[in-house]
Amino acid sequence: MTIEHPVAADPEQAVTDRVLASFDGAPDPRLREVMRSLVRHLHAFAREVRLSEAEWEGAVGFLARAGRITDERRQEFVMLSDVLGLSMLTVAINEHGAPGATEATVLGPFFAEDAPEIPLGGDLGRGAAGPPCFVSGRVRSLDGTPVGGARVDVWGADADGFYDVQYAGDRSAGRGRLATDPDGGYRFWTVLPAAYPIPCDGPVGDLLAAAGRRPMRPAHLHFRAAAPGHRTLVTHVFVAGDPYLADDVVFGVRDSLVVDAEHHPAGPAPDGTHRRTPWTSMAFDLVLVPDDRS
Repeated sequence: MTIEHPVAADPEQAVTDRVLASFDGAPDPRLREVMRSLVRHLHAFAREVRLSEAEWEGAVGFLARAGRITDERRQEFVMLSDVLGLSMLTVAINEHGAPGATEATVLGPFFAEDAPEIPLGGDLGRGAAGPPCFVSGRVRSLDGTPVGGARVDVWGADADGFYDVQYAGDRSAGRGRLATDPDGGYRFWTVLPAAYPIPCDGPVGDLLAAAGRRPMRPAHLHFRAAAPGHRTLVTHVFVAGDPYLADDVVFGVRDSLVVDAEHHPAGPAPDGTHRRTPWTSMAFDLVLVPDDRS
């Protein structure tokens, strides 16, 4: 008499099934959904590439290094998300997409909640290296209504490609927060931003080097605009003509955000001041989407 033995289950799939089942009792349905999906995709990735134990150990070490180098001034995990395109994909998934609204892009790792307040027309450059640049525009709602009193945060790199938080000490330069006037207008002085490489002295830099990718970001200013009744906008203003517009390491460039930087000789400026050296100017309106979420 022949005894038939049951066919053993796929041991790889059996591991996945057990891990998936371990989340069945999660009381938060969204957590259950996200974690089960993460497990399925993560395990599928490991099977697809036939991940070796040495590669797994290398990945764990990579993440450990990212954790060690991260502090209040530097967020290596944000940079990792940026260079893998996950940050920009998340922006695209969550963007409202309303025609006429200013397109969003990545926040980046150098935003600071405690940016100094500056008056309209003030200088947020505060000694940062670079040619003076006068930036102005209006914040409007999608229907064209001016948004007065909107909070606008601005930050950017200096002519050497560094943000203030990358310098030693408590320096604050090239960064500030202002409120729009009743007509939605904003204006300030800063320095013309320059293209720069993202920090490459950590694991993210090693990854880019191994992949043969350039670490460059095109010249840009960061904007974050918030107002009651509207969705908060995080975006950039990119300088037209920058050689890295088509090769942004974090995939954040969008055509609608590219603006000409006009060059001016020494002399009168729009705010009535007299500039002793040549200066530049950029104009860009921010169009916010009403927040209809409950």
